[in-house]
Amino acid sequence: MTVVTAERITTAAQAVAVAAELAAEFASGAAERDRTRRLPHEELDQLSASGLLAITVPAAFGGADLPPSVVAEVVRILATGDPNIAQVPHSHFVYLNLLRLAGTPAQQHEYFGRVLAGARIANAQSERGGATVADIATVLRPVRHQVVDGPRRFVVDGTKYYCTGSLFADILAVLTRLDDPLAVSGLEPGEYVAFVPALASGVRIIDDWDALGQRTTGSGTVEFDGVQVDAQNLVARAAAVNAPTGYGAFAQLLHAAIDAGIARGALEAAAEFTRTHSRPWFEAEVARAVDDPLLVQRFGELAVSVAAAEAALVVAGAAVDAAVENAPPGAAGLTSTAGAPGEAGRASISVATAKILADRAANEVSAAIFEVGGTRSAAAAHRLDHFWRNARTHTLHDPVRWKYQHIGRAVLRDQAPPSHGVI
Repeated sequence: MTVVTAERITTAAQAVAVAAELAAEFASGAAERDRTRRLPHEELDQLSASGLLAITVPAAFGGADLPPSVVAEVVRILATGDPNIAQVPHSHFVYLNLLRLAGTPAQQHEYFGRVLAGARIANAQSERGGATVADIATVLRPVRHQVVDGPRRFVVDGTKYYCTGSLFADILAVLTRLDDPLAVSGLEPGEYVAFVPALASGVRIIDDWDALGQRTTGSGTVEFDGVQVDAQNLVARAAAVNAPTGYGAFAQLLHAAIDAGIARGALEAAAEFTRTHSRPWFEAEVARAVDDPLLVQRFGELAVSVAAAEAALVVAGAAVDAAVENAPPGAAGLTSTAGAPGEAGRASISVATAKILADRAANEVSAAIFEVGGTRSAAAAHRLDHFWRNARTHTLHDPVRWKYQHIGRAVLRDQAPPSHGVI
């Protein structure tokens, strides 16, 4: 459980400055944490205490209510230092957005207040048993015999995988499926997110994440065995996902920010290694590697790739901001009206473009570290491989081949992208 006293961030400039300060501090130990798989408990407590995890809390609840573009920039900056730490709050921000879009005033008051005090939310969403990742087997069942006039209670049973941040969480956002008839449960059938205390009875969080990269994200397995929740802790997902609300664009924007941050961190590491350790190729007839014209050329190419990803991220952030700013009066967060789905769709296409460029830059630059660094860069003592392993692992989120499909359909057919939450 998080035990911190969180600061209050009130402006975008303050958020960016705090993120830069933390990123510099986190960078110094990132490679060693990766090597030993030391989970960043202390660092995440710092992140919570900084106030950065509350920057999207609406002003009505005491938060800074900063726009998606600022959140993306904060995440990108953190990822330049340690993309593992930057990925941990991804779901935290996404599920705060769900509460903003679909939560009741009581739910918003409860969870926004806890986040302002430093609490962390992690996802328990993905499963392995279905035909695709969209198949959800974790069930939500109403308790059959309940106290009359008492809070309606439900039971959660199931197993979730890749639960990023679960080992550091105070609250788990559990994606469940309710098949029960309306007459029994009092709720419409469909998908619900259950907000469950991480220490609730019947919750088992397993530290079994063994990926080749992003090794310290705490993305283990979580089992739910008869975990009881009240109806007041359930949020229907349909209002956010099954409509052009921009919910997916916001989530994907943060993924693109992580990849762009990895690319920038890798480029800076490659340049520093080349300046301090690399030797020029003898045919260049220069004394220093930094004067080798072919190395200079390659660094120019890599810098352009990173700059393109960062520029696309800025454009995408502005598009998602516009979807928020132009929402009609009374609409929550990214909700849109009949005239706004086009804007929400354009935001998703812009984010898809940014995701493709960030994916490309992260993988290219992190691999090119060894190309430009030479044989010495492959020595295990330098631990430069963690950039590529992090890039390769994180970019497996939401395949970019389908991003190209949605972009192409928009160009050729003027077809809006789907509203399933991952575009």
